[in-house]
Amino acid sequence: MEKQKVLFVCIHNSARSQMAEELLRKLAGDKFEVESAGLEPGKLNPIVVETLKEEGIDIKDKPTKAVFDLFKQGKMYSYVITVCDEASAERCPVFPGLCQRFYWSFTDPSKFQGTYKEKLAKVREVKEEIRAKLKEWIATVR
Repeated sequence: MEKQKVLFVCIHNSARSQMAEELLRKLAGDKFEVESAGLEPGKLNPIVVETLKEEGIDIKDKPTKAVFDLFKQGKMYSYVITVCDEASAERCPVFPGLCQRFYWSFTDPSKFQGTYKEKLAKVREVKEEIRAKLKEWIATVR
């Protein structure tokens, strides 16, 4: 059986989309081929890198990607899931072929204030929100 292709998109491909990509790969990598990209790719959020490392996932050397580069390459996906606010999600290109689009809004870790420990705790919360949403979604996908 061919794996369904999933693309997670956020603004910088530095936090939420990276967590969603890696957690989906961990939870159901046998069912899905998964990528992530950003509207304006930036640098990986070091707290997200640390949080995923706690999961046994190392992304410290992983490059961020631009969603428009994937679009220009003619990539096709079964699902395009934006994990940023809806206004930003509307800037995402429409990929060719039949795909389902979902808008899942999660808090942006780059906006967190406080000490390193406080920000780490908040990123862990977002990671768990993403995990819960993924589990719920996986159960609905055939």
